Amino acid sequence: MRKQHPAYPLFMKVIRRDSHLDMNFVPMVIEQSNRGERAYDIYSRLLKDRIIFLGTGVNDVVANSIIAQMLFLAADDPEKDISLYINSPGGSITAGMAIYDTMQFIKPDVSTICVGMAASMGAFLLTAGAKGKRYALPNSEVMIHQPLGGAEGQASDIEIRARRILKMRDKLNAILSERTGQPLERIEKDTDRDNFMSAEEATAYGLVDKVIEKL
Repeated sequence: MRKQHPAYPLFMKVIRRDSHLDMNFVPMVIEQSNRGERAYDIYSRLLKDRIIFLGTGVNDVVANSIIAQMLFLAADDPEKDISLYINSPGGSITAGMAIYDTMQFIKPDVSTICVGMAASMGAFLLTAGAKGKRYALPNSEVMIHQPLGGAEGQASDIEIRARRILKMRDKLNAILSERTGQPLERIEKDTDRDNFMSAEEATAYGLVDKVIEKL
């Protein structure tokens, strides 16, 4: 009997659209029970253990899927932590902020774990985890920088978009300052260009709380 998690259809839509993965590339997990065999796709099986995996760029579709999973898990058990594993190059600011706000909104603590690379909005979401529960694996990297954006069209439209990007930059920097404990002036300086950090450097900076080697 093949059992799918309630969030599975939306998640697979994300997989197909954002990652261009065929269903055959999504591993299945077979579990035995007194009712017989159950086959789960790997993401549904992880969700059963309150694990969410962000392994793509951040866009509206990905954000909606992650938010739906968080809301489901929060309703399922508001007292148990949620683990968010991040291996992401970043992406949309507005989509990322939607995930960030949901992480702060729900009752369960969200523990974040960097695997591979957490860059840009991926790094922002990494540091958005519950304080004391933000981790990085030993060979992972974190990269922070200022928002990227471009504009074309009439001069007035370009000016409007430029002002919006500057407002976003100030908001992101203020949150990073609060989440890391670094002075705002240092955040502004350190995000002026791509700033890559090792797991140990990210810990010293305050982006994560600890480098972990084992669960």
